[in-house]
Amino acid sequence: MSDVDMARLDVTETFHGISFPGHLHTQESLQHAMKFQFQDTDILIVSYPKSGTTWMQEIVTLTLSRGDPHLSRTVPNWTRAPWLEQYYCAATLKASPTTPRVITTHLPHHLLGPALQGSKARVIYVSRNPKDVVVSFYHFHKVANFLPEAGSFPEFLTRFLEGKLDFGSWFEHIKGWTAQEGALNLLHITFEQMSMDLRGSIEKVGVFLQCGLQEEELSSCVEHSRFSSMKDNKMINYSLVPEEIIDHKKGSFMRKGQIGDWRSLFTEELDQYFERIFTSKMLGCNLEFVWENVEEEESHS
Repeated sequence: MSDVDMARLDVTETFHGISFPGHLHTQESLQHAMKFQFQDTDILIVSYPKSGTTWMQEIVTLTLSRGDPHLSRTVPNWTRAPWLEQYYCAATLKASPTTPRVITTHLPHHLLGPALQGSKARVIYVSRNPKDVVVSFYHFHKVANFLPEAGSFPEFLTRFLEGKLDFGSWFEHIKGWTAQEGALNLLHITFEQMSMDLRGSIEKVGVFLQCGLQEEELSSCVEHSRFSSMKDNKMINYSLVPEEIIDHKKGSFMRKGQIGDWRSLFTEELDQYFERIFTSKMLGCNLEFVWENVEEEESHS
């Protein structure tokens, strides 16, 4: 990381009405993303932050290498699957001209859709139940020095529901991308599916990427993309990022990876407030969400 990066820790870029952390986003890099020339062989991982992005980067890396963990253990995930809208992306893709290119983005569909139009690029959309997203994002704001102050959780939740956090509205993001299932070559996988059936999720990804895995290859992919295995992998747990950027003393990037952790911060009152807004904003959208880990619930009963 250069001194330039450090100087932009307090900068926020506003682009098409959405805030982005200036630490890795510039007006030029965001413009570049919107005009990006996709190749039909590209694999694009799309998510709203804290929805399982890192996990999917790992699954895709392992699937393409047929379970061989060498790449995922030696190359940081932001080099293997760079964020399209971050300023280093163009140079990273140029430096490793392998096919297929794996690219990651947090951009909403209304910004990136035009660049993808008519492309056969494979898009994997990763979503997570929004209560867990907001709790995870709240904890991340506390350790990430390039994000604004988190404030209290009720304040943070209000900003999330109003779409005022960095990266914009979760509602617009998920509705915009999942509405493209017919128009794009798109696979939608949820964090909860990966949690409850990791093997089945990896199989789905393998089929989608036309990379059918043998039994032992699949088992290796499962082994190396378990949460415990990823938490210890320096190439994806962000421990390589300097303290000035992510304060590792305040918490780890990969915290719990659980379904239903929202209960740790939601009061009954906040839950009712959330449900009210959620119901109105998701009107007419038939996506279903898993809010609890069923297995855990059964073990408590």
